[in-house]
Amino acid sequence: MISRRFRFELELLDRGVTRIAGVDEAGRGPLAGPVFAAAVIFPADWMRRGMPEGLRKVNDSKQLTAATREALFGELTARPEIQYGIARVDAPEIDQINILRATHRAMNLALAQLRPPPEHVLVDGLPFDSMPLPQTALVSGDALSYSIAAASILAKVSRDRLMIEMDRVYPGYGFAEHKGYGTRRHKAALAALGACPIHRRSFAPCRGPSQVELFG
Repeated sequence: MISRRFRFELELLDRGVTRIAGVDEAGRGPLAGPVFAAAVIFPADWMRRGMPEGLRKVNDSKQLTAATREALFGELTARPEIQYGIARVDAPEIDQINILRATHRAMNLALAQLRPPPEHVLVDGLPFDSMPLPQTALVSGDALSYSIAAASILAKVSRDRLMIEMDRVYPGYGFAEHKGYGTRRHKAALAALGACPIHRRSFAPCRGPSQVELFG
């Protein structure tokens, strides 16, 4: 079954473009942790004939349960027909260059892992000048394109796994629960504990004293 979520890829295929990557990010809004990005290239044959049955649930990662995201992450990364790259930019660099530039850098780093490089990139959101490849920007692209949706899953699962690990490294903030987003619990922990090394100090709620300043 050919899905309309390959329609942008099919338009490019009809123009002779065969290496089409979808790229998306995860973690642009949190107060802590890195921003992740992923890039995915599906086989042109899948774009023309339809997604394999095991991957037809691929969708905007925000519309999926954590268990479904994990299962699809395993499928996407296990199939040799799929090319993908995953990259991250950590909090200190986010503070240095700002979150928008950090997001674009993570996307470019993920795309750079694809060899040979894509001929065209479908980008979730708005176009950006630092993209070295031809691009088509799609607002809400993770709900419109299988390629972007797959990238959103890889980026989201990679970041969530890291934040669960960071919960063990920096206990008390609830990173495993909220993944660094600015929930009430997270802000209360910031007020009580100060910022830890993975907090984004350029974000207003994190500009108070650090753990070192509070407790020596």
